[in-house]
Amino acid sequence: MRVARCHDLELVESLLLGHAGRYGEPRAVAAAWARLHGAPVPPDPAPVRETTQASLFGDSGDDVPDDLAQIVEVHAAQRSAMAGLDGFGLLAAAESAGSLVAAELGHDGLPWSAAEHDALLTELLGPRPSGGLRPRRLQDLADRIGAAFGPRVHVNPDSPAQILKAFAAAGRPVPSTRAHVLKRVDHPAVPLLLEYKELARLHTAHGWAWLDTWVRDGRFRAEYVVGGVVSGRWATSGGGALQIPRVLRRAVVADPGWRLVVADAAQLEPRVLAALAGDRAFADAAAHGDLYAALAEAFTADPNGLAARDKAKIALLSAMYGGGTGEAVQLLAVLKQRFPEAFGYVEEAARAGERGALVRSLLGRTCPPPSAGWRALTSDDGGARELRSRGRFTRNFVVQATAADWALALLGELRRRLTALGPPRLVFFQHDEVIVHAPAELAEAVADAVREAADEARRLLFGGTPVVFPMEIAVVDRYSEAK
Repeated sequence: MRVARCHDLELVESLLLGHAGRYGEPRAVAAAWARLHGAPVPPDPAPVRETTQASLFGDSGDDVPDDLAQIVEVHAAQRSAMAGLDGFGLLAAAESAGSLVAAELGHDGLPWSAAEHDALLTELLGPRPSGGLRPRRLQDLADRIGAAFGPRVHVNPDSPAQILKAFAAAGRPVPSTRAHVLKRVDHPAVPLLLEYKELARLHTAHGWAWLDTWVRDGRFRAEYVVGGVVSGRWATSGGGALQIPRVLRRAVVADPGWRLVVADAAQLEPRVLAALAGDRAFADAAAHGDLYAALAEAFTADPNGLAARDKAKIALLSAMYGGGTGEAVQLLAVLKQRFPEAFGYVEEAARAGERGALVRSLLGRTCPPPSAGWRALTSDDGGARELRSRGRFTRNFVVQATAADWALALLGELRRRLTALGPPRLVFFQHDEVIVHAPAELAEAVADAVREAADEARRLLFGGTPVVFPMEIAVVDRYSEAK
């Protein structure tokens, strides 16, 4: 059966603690009950990782269930605390709906072809190696990298220290082995190293060992962590579902007779800012399709340089993320003049962060307080870099956390609509993107459900805002065909 709705005590306790400026304190039922009674607060138990095999002798008994009376009391206390916080009831409902979705994602799994994955790895890396050896393609690149530095230099491409030493010996000293640093170096080993790094990352993170561990019965079942990031975005405790390389998307294949409905929100965070700030001109621009194109009229294109749309994008992202160097400074000045309320909204959040204050999403998700070390560094006239850093964090937090609130509301609404349709299943979620696995004949109905859920999430959070939240939707057989 599918549970219709829930109230997740631990997630809500974490939200309430964050709102009170106590982010990170124990959130389990026993800890919440102890706080209510002024008793010593026990630490949260260590998370239990799901396994595919039952233990030899059954349940060990180490996982002691919560006391039902404590559950009832903590739930009542949370409901009472939420009643006095505007918007918090919706936040708790959305976060709890997210916990149901996460459990179902892990149960249903993302359709994954082990044969396609193996064929892709073989194509890129060569046959599967044995005995801990490098795949053929990586070994070939390693040999060529060594040859490029000369016969007297031994270079292990997996060792940054050896690479740095080799470049220094070749008269091309570099400060690090990061790709953007290497690309500026004129040396025959550079293109080989860049290719090696990319393929080695694929082999380590999503190679045959990953395939053996995470794909079973034609499904990739990740372990999602709801609210794993302070802004409300999800994380994973295993499988890396939020970092599926684009090259591997061809292994995500719908079952015969089924389709993948892939949908993501277009330009979500800038639209969230438009709805939050209530800037009339900015909101009018966001009421149409391409937000950056709509804002472009405020900027002038350079001959043989940046187009007006690109300038609008740079200015808007700089406003949200705190960029302020080079041409971005001039573009920000244009944005401030044309859209003062939108610019002022994030500026106010940045100044609050620099004062050490807390900022919140629209529904009340709250940023962590500054650390004691931060306060010590900024207690006098010093610590300018730390002040700016926290200002950049809070500037983006108000937008990104509200975007996370919207995405959770979308998930809850979409889950409800899919339940009514029957067979379709949510199988993937990443920040502002969802994938639904559906019978082919229901694919268009699912696409409509996605659009309806996005609009309902907009209404729930922002009421009658003219800002639209369009979903870019593709109905495909393989994930790789969506973009």
